[in-house]
Amino acid sequence: ERHSGPKFKIFKFLKIIIISLLVTALLLFTVASIRTLSLDVNVGLKLARWEKTSNVSLVIDDHQREQLLAHFKEAIRIPTVSFSGEESNTSALLEFDRFLRKAFPTVFSSSLVRHELVANYSHLFWVQGLQSDLVPYMLLAHIDVVPASESDGWEAPPFSAKEIDGFIYGRGTIDDKGSLMGILQALEYLLIKGFAPRRGFYIGLGHDEEVSGYKGAMNIVRVLKQRGVQLSFVLDEGLAVLDGVISGLEGPAALIGISEKGSATVKLSVFMVPGHSSMPPRETSIGILAAAVKRLEDNPMPRLFGHGPERGTFEHLAHKFGLPMKFIMSNLWLFAPLLGRVLERKPDTNAFVRTTTAVTMFNSGVKVNIIPSLAEAYVNLRIHSAQSLREVLDLIRSTVGDQRVKLELVDGFDPLPVSSMDETSFGYQIIKKTVLDMFPTVTVAPGICIGNTDSRHFKDLTNDIYRFAPIWFKPGDAQRFHGINERISKKNYEELVVFYFSLIKNCDIQKLPKPHSSIHEL
Repeated sequence: ERHSGPKFKIFKFLKIIIISLLVTALLLFTVASIRTLSLDVNVGLKLARWEKTSNVSLVIDDHQREQLLAHFKEAIRIPTVSFSGEESNTSALLEFDRFLRKAFPTVFSSSLVRHELVANYSHLFWVQGLQSDLVPYMLLAHIDVVPASESDGWEAPPFSAKEIDGFIYGRGTIDDKGSLMGILQALEYLLIKGFAPRRGFYIGLGHDEEVSGYKGAMNIVRVLKQRGVQLSFVLDEGLAVLDGVISGLEGPAALIGISEKGSATVKLSVFMVPGHSSMPPRETSIGILAAAVKRLEDNPMPRLFGHGPERGTFEHLAHKFGLPMKFIMSNLWLFAPLLGRVLERKPDTNAFVRTTTAVTMFNSGVKVNIIPSLAEAYVNLRIHSAQSLREVLDLIRSTVGDQRVKLELVDGFDPLPVSSMDETSFGYQIIKKTVLDMFPTVTVAPGICIGNTDSRHFKDLTNDIYRFAPIWFKPGDAQRFHGINERISKKNYEELVVFYFSLIKNCDIQKLPKPHSSIHEL
């Protein structure tokens, strides 16, 4: 009898705890369910009343189609390769300049367009607007391409622009001559049709994006800064339309890049007294460095999924998934740690979860019987939006945890600021509207670029940089980017021209419409 008192109290206490936990779980489940059913982040300005713009429209006839494809193929055949920061194919860059003037005579002769060469090979266009009070925007693309050789296994020579089954093959078809030619072709058509924009805009074509844009884009920025230019937004290459690429997603998704991961290249080196292999010390420079590198691989950077723009990507796509994914993705406030653990298992999705660490070079040793004095390794990191370059360097130092390993930052920069994407965000909403008008079945979502573009140099000229082109990627196509058999369909290139034509037209409004709400209908 006497013992039943404390036992009863413990039982009562446990009962209260269990009931509390059940109530909490039920509450969480109810909140999560309501959010799952009500989360439609895509409604936006779809039903709002947009200002009327110029009534010029683009219907491409057979003759124009033939001509625009011929011009595009000619652009691909000019091998504007950047080999390194110091070495590019300058004769090809000069040939490309002559080609542009010939392909787009109206752009180069119109009184509305001011053109100038920057740093000898890059191009800057200013298309004057009728209303100087409207803040201009800027479209970016780049002329240069990465090297390509047919012996790597191309189905067509990489600078042939050969047509196979409705696709044009060649280095630069995706990155980035599709956008470059699309922008200029759209402007050519607009000017021929007598379009004179109310809102002025710039077009910047860099010649060394593939080697960081230090001469092209950076000098374009310098010129614009000297003139005191501020931009409403910048649109560059980056993300695309993914069709069947994200498993479980119903329909295609257009991802607009609203930020880029940061980047760092770190050199690790160990220096010891050299010796002969017949009398080795207990530890060699190679052994010490190899152990340090192994520690970096075994201890990845912390999981940060849900703390950067990737959160918005998942929430915007949630309603296009079936259960249970829809439930999980609508409630990242609850499930981000769980989803992070799932995503980190695959290299391509792990990139969204954390700062990635890749050991890319390892050099040591000169002779088989000599213990080398020096061992060096290079590590390339892509920094998650929720981390800084400095934090990453501190983490590398503590993970390596060996005074004998010298750490040196070769180059690096912080992740880019996150651009706006709400209903008052001019650039984002215009890009989104242009995509949805052309492709009504597509879901538009913000995204993060894991690579870097020329647009990062423009961050002092605008708060809003977007990275997107409506290039359609099907499963396996992402490998063509900088890889073999880079290609674009003829239909898709034509869509690029129409996209930029519509985008320039859509930007010609004074301001965004007020968000539509059901109250207006009553």
